[in-house]
Amino acid sequence: MSKANDDIFKSTVLGHPSGLFVLFFTEMWERFSYYGMRGILVLFLISSVGIGGWDWTSKEALALYGTYTAMVYLTPILGGYLADNFIGYRKAVIWGALIMTLGHASMALEFANIFLYIGIGLLIIGNGFFKPNMTSIISHMYKDTPEKKDGAYTIFYMGVNAGAFLGILLCGYIGEKVSWSYGFGLAGIFMLMGAIQFYLAQGIFGDIGMEPEKKEDDAPVLEFEGDRLNPFTSLDKILMYICVFIGVTWIINDPLSKIGGMNMLEFGGTDISNYYIVTGVLLFLTLLTIRIIRYPAQTRDRMIAIIIFAVMTVCFWACFEQAGGSMTIFASSFTGRVMSGGWATLFNVVNIIITVVPVGIITWVLIKLFGQTFEKYKMSNIVLGLSFLFIWALIFWMINRNLSSNALVVEYPTIETSATNAEGENEITFTNVLESTQVKPSDKIVSKSTTVIEPGDIKIGDKINLIEVRGKLIYLNPEKATHARSVVEKTGKPSPIIQAEVKSIKENEVEIPATWFGILNSLFIIMFAPLFSKWWESKYNPSAATKYGLGLILLGIGFGALAFGSMSIPSGAEVATVSIIWLILAYLFHTLGELCLSPVALSYISKLVPGRMIALMFGIWYVAVAIGNKTAGEMGGRIEEITSEYSLTTFFLIFTIVPIGLGLLGILLNPVIKKLMHGVK
Repeated sequence: MSKANDDIFKSTVLGHPSGLFVLFFTEMWERFSYYGMRGILVLFLISSVGIGGWDWTSKEALALYGTYTAMVYLTPILGGYLADNFIGYRKAVIWGALIMTLGHASMALEFANIFLYIGIGLLIIGNGFFKPNMTSIISHMYKDTPEKKDGAYTIFYMGVNAGAFLGILLCGYIGEKVSWSYGFGLAGIFMLMGAIQFYLAQGIFGDIGMEPEKKEDDAPVLEFEGDRLNPFTSLDKILMYICVFIGVTWIINDPLSKIGGMNMLEFGGTDISNYYIVTGVLLFLTLLTIRIIRYPAQTRDRMIAIIIFAVMTVCFWACFEQAGGSMTIFASSFTGRVMSGGWATLFNVVNIIITVVPVGIITWVLIKLFGQTFEKYKMSNIVLGLSFLFIWALIFWMINRNLSSNALVVEYPTIETSATNAEGENEITFTNVLESTQVKPSDKIVSKSTTVIEPGDIKIGDKINLIEVRGKLIYLNPEKATHARSVVEKTGKPSPIIQAEVKSIKENEVEIPATWFGILNSLFIIMFAPLFSKWWESKYNPSAATKYGLGLILLGIGFGALAFGSMSIPSGAEVATVSIIWLILAYLFHTLGELCLSPVALSYISKLVPGRMIALMFGIWYVAVAIGNKTAGEMGGRIEEITSEYSLTTFFLIFTIVPIGLGLLGILLNPVIKKLMHGVK
């Protein structure tokens, strides 16, 4: 270790180098931006144009969502390679952060739809540079103190979850309640703050990550008697390149064909997408087979164990990643999110506690970091401090807005008409009177009443604007009303706005944002991660196959809660008010499943394969996670189709039965997998 690197440990916070906490906060802001944007993307796409959305179908929205989340797991393979061999970790982190900032800024623009696609493309590229190289810097910081590495990654992981928590909470709230553009823009602001803070404090890392690593000895090491090298043959390389090409083109073509009508895999009027991807899967299995059979028995067996775990991983993430797709849609359209009276008070109290306490703890860590680094890295600390002042201001604004939230009982005009139906019965219908409706003298106007939740200085007798979205009347503030009018005016359609009058006000009612439920995953991880860590270190530590099986079973139980809670929703319904308890239980069991499977996955790869193959296998593992994410978008996009033909319960039962079945199979295969692992625990 160089003297510069040795100096890293002279300045410490909570027993770790101050540089770790520079990385902690940089990663926190990046996760803030990623999860904040991801939390509102699908809701924005499926929302009515009248409230600033694009009015896409769930299938279209989740095709784009699945491609985005898949690609952010593929580009780090390339980004890590470029950093290792050409630009170094620190430049890669800075470039990645700046590119992602531009991506968020592009998504915040409303001039044309193309800016959203450009923004998503920049986020994918930037993430590729950023994601793998933060952990590489940590690894090098602790190269000579491996006993501290587990603690360092635990602290870093808390930064990941803190960022996800705050991003979903604040970007989600602002996106839903104020403006989608402001939500996307807020994610970009903190990504930029993180980039600046890291750039100004990078001297704290000594010479780590400044230049690409010089590899003094690239000779692969044989690790046990009978081990032998298995170089890639020309056939291996050809198959690998073909598989990569097929996979990437299929992932990109999916949203292109469903959204833009540009199907690159349609020839002579025939869509070959399914045949195309099946061919890719078969070629990939062929590649795996011809490589694995050339390994010595011990390595071959361990590789087979990894493949079994990879199948479980694909299934897990295909189901788990419904959180940003179908589960968000369920929260928005089918969950009773309006809290009244004591329940509203309880929600506000809980929301304040789970928001203020974690941010208070992180602020305390920030102050400790200031004490160690302020003199030497003053500007970086000022930027970081301003970021937290902004966070606290947003939190107090959100809390105050929730506390001042009331239920407005409003009346709006409708036209009553009667007609004889097919059974010869007289049927009365009511049609909302829009501000663009030409009311005839013969029309019978009937006032209807509804309740909308909205904080602010609105009084009895005030005129307000409403818009109907999927059978539900939604309040439009003046800015959104202006936007709604301008959007429909461009298309030549009549204004969809309904003029209503406030008749009474019920105090102490609050509507939980649909995105709010996304914070539960991070919250439950922070709560239960120490417990699971103790479990893994105890004599009751289960085997690898059992951990994977438990993870899948717990995941399935979470979806079982949603399936049970959805039983009262009729087939084809667009809205409902199911209790929030089912969604809370789903996130709880999903998080417990994640803690069983996700943290141990890469650990087992590092143990099962020879050291010379770890980088390659990590890359393959990211491919498995990417496949799971894309599959999540594909499966989640069928929510409308399955719900209309069968029921929402049927949709969630699919995600209940498949992971539980695979999890039980994994546990039953435990003796076989143990044998394949050859003593690895």
